[in-house]
Amino acid sequence: MSTDQRDGGRAGDVQGPTVPRMLVGIQLQRFREAAGISPDQAAYEIRASRSKISRMENGLVRFKERDVTDLLTLYGITDEKTRSGLVTLTRQANTAGWWSKYGDIMADWFQAYLGLETAASVIRTFELQFVHGLFQTEDYARAVTMLGHTTAPAEEIDRRVGLRLKRQDLLNGPTPPQVWSVLDEGALRRPVGGRAVMRAQLERLVEMSKLRHVTIQVVPFSRGGHAAAGGSFTILRFAQPDLPDVVYLEQLTIALYLDKRSDTDHYAMVMDRLVTKLEQPSRAADLLHRIYQQV
Repeated sequence: MSTDQRDGGRAGDVQGPTVPRMLVGIQLQRFREAAGISPDQAAYEIRASRSKISRMENGLVRFKERDVTDLLTLYGITDEKTRSGLVTLTRQANTAGWWSKYGDIMADWFQAYLGLETAASVIRTFELQFVHGLFQTEDYARAVTMLGHTTAPAEEIDRRVGLRLKRQDLLNGPTPPQVWSVLDEGALRRPVGGRAVMRAQLERLVEMSKLRHVTIQVVPFSRGGHAAAGGSFTILRFAQPDLPDVVYLEQLTIALYLDKRSDTDHYAMVMDRLVTKLEQPSRAADLLHRIYQQV
């Protein structure tokens, strides 16, 4: 898949608050820079920190209408049509996404990711250790969840598993994103949950690979080292041309969101180089079947 390709199937399809939130942030940043106002000056105007201005401009937080209108005034935006249009977009940005009811068991940084994932038109991902969350079976999801929450009560585990499964509704909607998932062979041979769980998970991957909007490739051990071996990552692309690509890097207690063109281009290049040296996606099912027989 070319790094310049944008899938048009979800154009104009605003999935939850994330897209309007990002659009508001982009507009605020453009207005601020055009006015020659520093982030510190903008932060002082709304009685906030520089980091909050950064989060607002990156679309990672909810907006207060008063903050938006105060910033527009500071930036010299007096045209009523422009102001009212951005306020309307701000109200859309402040609606709750489906994931909000899980807010008590989720970190803020992961809530931000769910919004991006829901809004994306193309999702490209490399997984080094586990099967991607969009493809996990319930038993596999439970086993992965237990690894990181060994002392959590059963009810909390159930909700966390339910959250993982709810994400998968994205693939069954009327306009699903194009998902290109590359998995390291190690993620498929690691016996998460035991033999029966892994066999069922491998069967799920074979079934998912048959969907027209899903492409699955496997990096076999025989491939040796490769540029993506440093860790898992996800590249998210949006149908709206004003929105930049975002690279998501998840760590144990925090996540990084990269949207600078130099960063996103680098990760896209790594992905392109990786997939072009693998067998065609149609052959992935053969490798999955072989691993299934050996698990």
